[in-house]
Amino acid sequence: MAAETRTPTTLTLKSNDGKQFSVAESAAILSVTIRNMVEDGCAGGVIPLVNVDGKTLARVITYMNGISAIPGVGAAADEEKKKSYRDKFLSDMDFETLADMVLAANYLNMSCLMDAVSAKIAQVMEKKSVGWVRRKFGIENDYTPEEEAAVKEEHKWTFEGVETDDDN
Repeated sequence: MAAETRTPTTLTLKSNDGKQFSVAESAAILSVTIRNMVEDGCAGGVIPLVNVDGKTLARVITYMNGISAIPGVGAAADEEKKKSYRDKFLSDMDFETLADMVLAANYLNMSCLMDAVSAKIAQVMEKKSVGWVRRKFGIENDYTPEEEAAVKEEHKWTFEGVETDDDN
């Protein structure tokens, strides 16, 4: 008797701006959110992802396809291949794209992507000034100039090697 081959199931994901993408179920279930929808029988037709725009969803699907194409689970060599893929995948993304990716990873409950993007954001933020961080995250400075000077004086070591505040 010949081995039964199963036709790969394709899911259709719809971004919040109306763009639709086809993705193999085997890749899409890297998202716990999508996996739960599939398991609960809610994946018939189009799956709306209301918190992810089309540009970001396209990147997430590229990630899903790339990671799911690496064979094996748990083997050290395979984990190294996945790490290499993640590093290359994130290498040329700007800060705003990384921010969109971390929000999408959170919404889709993709811990592997969330961890990788968070680590990349931390790497980008390393040695950045307080002003840079405030601008990037839209944080209002509620310190008076005197309070800020006192904090800088008290914690001088935290400002060693930090880039100047005139960067973007």
